[in-house]
Amino acid sequence: MLFSPKRTARLFLPMLAMLGLLAGCFWQETETAPDYLMMDDSVYPYAGLPRVVIETEDFREIRDRETEFDAYFQIYGETEAETAPMPLTVRGRGNSSFKMPKYGMKLEFTDKVSLLGMPKNRDWALIANFGDKTHLRNYMMYRLSDWLQVRYAPRCTFVELYLNRKYMGLYLLSETVKVAKDRVNMAEGDSAFLFEKESDKKIDSPYITTKGGNTFHVKSPKNASEKSLELLRTHLNEFEDFLNFGVNRNRFMHEWVDIDDFVRYYWVQEFAKNEDANFSRSIFMTWQVGGTIHFGPLWDFDLGFGNASREPNSPPEDWYVRRYRWFYYIVHSDQVKPAVEDFWAAHHDKFRALIDSVPLYRGIIEKAIDNEYRRWPVLQNTENWALKDPYETYDEAVSAMVDWMRKRYDWINSNFR
Repeated sequence: MLFSPKRTARLFLPMLAMLGLLAGCFWQETETAPDYLMMDDSVYPYAGLPRVVIETEDFREIRDRETEFDAYFQIYGETEAETAPMPLTVRGRGNSSFKMPKYGMKLEFTDKVSLLGMPKNRDWALIANFGDKTHLRNYMMYRLSDWLQVRYAPRCTFVELYLNRKYMGLYLLSETVKVAKDRVNMAEGDSAFLFEKESDKKIDSPYITTKGGNTFHVKSPKNASEKSLELLRTHLNEFEDFLNFGVNRNRFMHEWVDIDDFVRYYWVQEFAKNEDANFSRSIFMTWQVGGTIHFGPLWDFDLGFGNASREPNSPPEDWYVRRYRWFYYIVHSDQVKPAVEDFWAAHHDKFRALIDSVPLYRGIIEKAIDNEYRRWPVLQNTENWALKDPYETYDEAVSAMVDWMRKRYDWINSNFR
């Protein structure tokens, strides 16, 4: 039913709407600084998760990833609002995933806000997970990263989203990857960089391209000068010379790469057999002049844990990440290979614990899944590039993933040395 933080509005607005008394004004224009945002949960009932309600100005549709729309954002519990409406801008987010019927969003608040216990910031993301029929893969990656003490893994929590009074489904409300005290905590300036490997299909400015043909979007410093970009480009070119051509062989891998960070980063990617970890995209790194390259944060795992865009049922056997570009040379170096092997031997119980935790994570979203697949009945869909495997039920989708994870764990355990 329609409801607001005000009990009287919650009780009587549905009746008035049914009588048509509000048809002329209530649904067709938005308010400036509203006291509350409206939500109709008569078809999609409360499922035990926070409910995010967003209204764009004049209910404008989000059509691309560039246009920012003024909007308001509010969080509801079961019957009452838990926050006041907060001003922000909203735009689309994601690469190929933005083209899906259910898409992600980038949120930028007017002021720094703490959302659902996560540290204050202006920038947040709503991740749709439309290509993951379990809706668990990204969430599991964050949990595993935390257990392995990865330097920083974006915090996230499950929510249900209402956009312009329409139910959009189950989402992950997540921190974004950016330089900040409670996120990627590093120095800021013209000689400190946060950058992301991008595919040739999508290149965001500012960016650099190395001699090896690898393109990186530079996220920090913002609006980097050409002098600053050249500093990063030169360093990465020298690193590629070291990897590919044996230039500066008097130097060792630990002088280029933080090995402890890399090993943790590598094993999360390799265990998940994350398709994007073939050094294609969503590969984040940091580097500061005078220091080493740090891999991370980890991001974007909807095409992991057995899910794939190129083939159904990505096989759990064989190595994947270590076969590609920079990762091939780093993993097979004399310094890194023993560290990779020793880390699995010392921490494989954490990977096994992730498998055992799937029923717990499934339980968090169990009721919301009913709403999700009522809104988006795609369990048997195989036409979308990210929906290769059909399932009769949600339980079947989860069971298939868990079976893949067990086989993956057993294969690695038998072949890591």
